[in-house]
This record gives sequence, C-alpha cells and structure tokens, in this order.
Amino acid sequence: MPATSLTRIAMVVVLAAWAGPTPSSAQPPPGRAGVRHARPRIVVTPRRPAYSRRCTSWLELQHRPSGTVLYPQYSCWWEQP
Repeated sequence: MPATSLTRIAMVVVLAAWAGPTPSSAQPPPGRAGVRHARPRIVVTPRRPAYSRRCTSWLELQHRPSGTVLYPQYSCWWEQP
C-alpha cells in the first residue's frame, strides 16, 4: 500500500475516535431502555388560611472599611387573621 493510503486511513481512525461515541453506545442499557418513573405530585389545599405573614422593612446604616452604606433590612412573622 502506498504511504498516502495509510495516512488517510490513520486520519479517518483518529477522526472517528475524536468524534466521540456513536448514538447506539449513548443509549441506556437494554434492561432500562424506555423506563421512566413519574414523580408523585403533591397538592396542598388548605381549608382556610390559619396564619398570615406580616413583614416590615427598613434601611440601616452600616459602617464598612470602604465607607458608610445604607443596607436594607427586613423582618417577618406569622399572625392569625
């Protein structure tokens, strides 16, 4: 065989190896093919709201090495309606 034919064959082999796995090897094993498990759906429907969430927010001065900055603060709690 001429050297150019061997070079071409070697390049094809290298490119095929570099391209990655074939689609058939990327499929799941035969025992798991096509099996999917659905996640259970949980729906919460309360009869009436027992508590409501109340929040308050403010700006606070904080002293930092780069200078004083305004920093947002907030606080929340639960109350019965």
